[in-house]
Amino acid sequence: MENESIILDIKEKIATLYLNRENILNSINRELLFNLKEKIEQIRFDKNVRVLVITGKGKAFCSGADLKERITLSELEIKEFIYNIRETFNKIANFPKPVIAAINGVALGGGTELALATDIRIISENSKMGLTETKLGIIPGAGGTQRLTRLIGYGKAKELIFTGRIVDAKEALEIGLVNKVTKQETLLEECYNIAQMICENAPIAIEQAKKAINKGCEVDIETGLAFETEAYQTCIYTQDRIEGLKAFQEKRKPEYKGL
Repeated sequence: MENESIILDIKEKIATLYLNRENILNSINRELLFNLKEKIEQIRFDKNVRVLVITGKGKAFCSGADLKERITLSELEIKEFIYNIRETFNKIANFPKPVIAAINGVALGGGTELALATDIRIISENSKMGLTETKLGIIPGAGGTQRLTRLIGYGKAKELIFTGRIVDAKEALEIGLVNKVTKQETLLEECYNIAQMICENAPIAIEQAKKAINKGCEVDIETGLAFETEAYQTCIYTQDRIEGLKAFQEKRKPEYKGL
């Protein structure tokens, strides 16, 4: 298990995916990418999983693409790699359950793009992030140009991508790149605290809220409100909605089952 490039651990409705190439700062090679995609698909419909946490083993979250492997690839293999990393990160962005990035060290290039594909980003105070691709003669190719711009705005996204500048945890918080900064030793605990708060709520409602936010932020407000209405109507017919009303009436904690 420890030799696998991706390690999956599931406890108390929270799945944790560890990038496990710590000797080379969890850089992304084809094997890791294949295994990451496989694990994401494995837990997509798992009723025992309500929140996913992604982090890295050792002292890094993810240092980006494995450049030692990259230099050995043909042009066709590079195109295939870029296609696969984009598809895998899209699967994370569209994962029906909330995804939290526990950024425990450097997150550069594809590492930052991986974090951008998640819903909530918590960073340790010693960590750094950056889309550094232009320094290598390329651009972010796994969603970075699009997700960073939507998250922090055109001007700041262009500055960071054009310069390839790396930001520390404090600046990442200031510009809205991450949600919270915490100490390294309490990073996962903080992520699990947030995950547990999410797990207390109705899973279908959470899924529909994520869908409405993701789809609505790309369109005009009227279309976005239509997405919200559609998502709300999905919740109306659930047993969880009735359970929520009963629990409120009976002054007890609701027991949501995702039904």
